Amino acid sequence: MKNSNLLKALFWIALLGCCWPRVSAPIALVAGITFGILIGNPWNVTTSVWSRRLLQASVIGLGFGMNLPELVKTGKDAFLYTAISISFTMVLGYLLGRLFKIPQRTSTLISFGSAICGGSAIAAMAPVIKAEPEETGVALATVFTLNSIALILFPPVGHLLGMGQRQFGLWAALAIHDTSSVVGAAAAYGGLALAIGTTVKLTRALWIMPSALVAAWFTKSEGKVKFPLFIIGFIAAATIKTALPQFDQVWHPLNSVAKQSLVVTLFLIGCGLTREVLGRTGIKPLAQGVILWTIVSVTTAVAILAGWIS
Repeated sequence: MKNSNLLKALFWIALLGCCWPRVSAPIALVAGITFGILIGNPWNVTTSVWSRRLLQASVIGLGFGMNLPELVKTGKDAFLYTAISISFTMVLGYLLGRLFKIPQRTSTLISFGSAICGGSAIAAMAPVIKAEPEETGVALATVFTLNSIALILFPPVGHLLGMGQRQFGLWAALAIHDTSSVVGAAAAYGGLALAIGTTVKLTRALWIMPSALVAAWFTKSEGKVKFPLFIIGFIAAATIKTALPQFDQVWHPLNSVAKQSLVVTLFLIGCGLTREVLGRTGIKPLAQGVILWTIVSVTTAVAILAGWIS
């Protein structure tokens, strides 16, 4: 009991520490991962639920720092290359799944999560293809592990490649799975990278609905497909901020709170990477995820640096 209470106390101290503005996204994630693996998460299920809710609220709050005309232009420009990126990733994921002889539904979930929006995409697709809980868990663990690595690895690699903030925002949005990791990596790179990365990533997330509906049609599934409503909230916040610039003294603090709440979110996400989660991942699904992620990351980086995507 004493150890349990001490564990919970340490968790709350670390969580509250992430509310301090000097704590950055990478630090919060590393702290969360360290806590989850070395100490253990005392509220694994609860933190999983609240990390999703806090992420969605944070993304909506980020909209108060966006300009609607620029948001629309960026989203419009991103529509074509997000479609190409998703199609390429899905086909490549299918081929890798066949190569490694991974169960079809597990392979589909990993490919779908890699192509569109990580855990959100997997959660939307799982009921459509009637995936078993264990298959969903393996896919989530695989994608989640790679998200954590990407958040730490991408900013220094971006600087090493000499990427500007716009270039990095595009790269993060197209190559990292989850919205939280895209936003965290982009925030660590700079303000413009954050704006571009968030917008392009949410444009990419819009493909969840049509992709899942196509899958439902092919599999003749009656599973419900949920639209990510926080995207509408993000656009609404940007609309309000653009229409009422005289209230910038209100929008700016809201945006600042949203950025720091993302740091807290990343700590909660990091805490979910426990030894049990790593044990569920498995070698073959992880190999599929790593190879798929590496090829997509390298391909998109080359395309961005060559000016094919801008």
